[in-house]
Amino acid sequence: MTDVLKYDFCTMHIYDNYMIVVINEGVTVTPKHNDVLLNVADTYYKNKDFVYITHRINSYAVDPAVYRETSKINNLAGFCVVSSDYKAKRNAEIEKLFLNKPFEIFNTIEDATAWAQQISSF
Repeated sequence: MTDVLKYDFCTMHIYDNYMIVVINEGVTVTPKHNDVLLNVADTYYKNKDFVYITHRINSYAVDPAVYRETSKINNLAGFCVVSSDYKAKRNAEIEKLFLNKPFEIFNTIEDATAWAQQISSF
C-alpha cells in the first residue's frame, strides 16, 4: 500500500505497517493535529500495529503535549524520527521523554523502515 495523503500541515505516505510523514516548513504541531493521525490510524491500521516515521526534512516545532495524546493510540507500535540534522536529533531526544512508546532516531529512511518492519506485527 502506498497511498499519499496531503493535509495543510503535512504529507503522509501510507504503507502496510508504517507511515512516513513530512511536516511542512514552519508548522507548529499541536494536539489538534493528532485528530488527523487518529483518523488515519483508524482508516488504514484498524486492528493492526503500525509505526509512525517522521522524516524531518523541514524545520518545524512540536508541542510536547502532542506525545501525551499520541501515546494513547493503542496500535501505535513505535515512533521514529529520521534526520541527519544535529539540531533535529537533539530535539527528538527531548521529545522522546514525552512518549510512552518505543522511540528511535535514525539517519536514513531505510534504517527507519527496517526498524518499523521489525517491531510491528504483520
